Amino acid sequence: MNRHRDRFFKSDDFEFTTEILLGSAAYDGADAGEALATVAGVKDGDFDSWCEAWTATATRVEDEAAAAESAGHRATAFSRHLRASNYWFAVAFFVLGTKDGTAEDYHRLWRRHRDCFERAAALASPAWERVEIPYEDTKLEGWLFRGRPVDQRAPLLILNNGSDGTATDMWVMSGAAAVARGYNCLTFDGPGQGQALHEQGLYFRPDWEAVITPVVDWALSRPDVDPERIALQGVSQGGYWVPRALAFEHRIAAGIADPGVIDVSRAVLNHTSKSMQKLFENGEKEKFDKEIGLGARFSKMIRFTMKFRTFPYGTASAYEMCKAAAAMQIDAGTARRIECPVLVADPEHEQFWPGQPAELADLLGGRATLMPFTAAEGADGHCEPKAPVLRAERFLDWLDETLA
Repeated sequence: MNRHRDRFFKSDDFEFTTEILLGSAAYDGADAGEALATVAGVKDGDFDSWCEAWTATATRVEDEAAAAESAGHRATAFSRHLRASNYWFAVAFFVLGTKDGTAEDYHRLWRRHRDCFERAAALASPAWERVEIPYEDTKLEGWLFRGRPVDQRAPLLILNNGSDGTATDMWVMSGAAAVARGYNCLTFDGPGQGQALHEQGLYFRPDWEAVITPVVDWALSRPDVDPERIALQGVSQGGYWVPRALAFEHRIAAGIADPGVIDVSRAVLNHTSKSMQKLFENGEKEKFDKEIGLGARFSKMIRFTMKFRTFPYGTASAYEMCKAAAAMQIDAGTARRIECPVLVADPEHEQFWPGQPAELADLLGGRATLMPFTAAEGADGHCEPKAPVLRAERFLDWLDETLA
């Protein structure tokens, strides 16, 4: 099957984000008609056009959500606030690529996205619980989606986001489906993510067990968590963070990596020339950054990518970002420390870490279940954006059997 037969955009980033938005319609994260009408007005590859179109849609849906809430239509208001949250993040995602976009704009739009999410959380049934998880000398914000009454012990699925996702994404990427099966689900903003990044100034770290262990500690302090049935699912860059955490945190009974990742830095370095890779290997920071800077002068996509991708690493240097990403690797020694079963998603046409799911499964041996997703099923691409229902069915069936 030719994956590029029917596309909305030639721009891979615009296309991928559109697929995510359309897929999220399955769980109130978007409405297909709203999304299609919005992208119809976007000029391919034009960041300003994208942000203008999605700002108009987000503003309208947010206003309609407020009107529904005032009229007492709680279910309608919930859905609209959740969609508006997703739409505002679609603006935030690309604002750094616009002509006048600044870091302050990115912060402001992220906050507007989160405000809509918080209003949806209050209207959910049952309401989503905002939680604070002690972490070092601060706290991480989290959200508990409840699948059983508060006085009942339930299995807990911890949803670990990726490098640029949202709490809304975690509702779509297993949260809603798991709640329907009686799981409680916990998502959180770790260093480099969401509130921890935008409002606490915390950046990515490779030793993710330092994040997950406090999350598990918090979970085990609650009477509604079954300590024998705690699972951890990671999406996108979470496909590295999950196996890394599982190697050191053995109170987790099962893990899901979507997709499996063993070297985060390849997502960037594999898209550079051999000479650039050589500069990086030789530690020639100034030359590496200079070459990236020259490319950014002539390519608005490179310019945007560098601004957006370096931000959660706390640097403006492409070299320093790649160096930090290269510290995020799963080697054979780390893999041997993992004790629990791990489902490794392996989507066809994986565009960021191709081949790595199979590499991770090989390192894990008999503890791994390598699960393919194909274009013939409409489930190809990074994190299966067009097939959230199929993805959740497969993940949760596996989890039901594994935790039984």
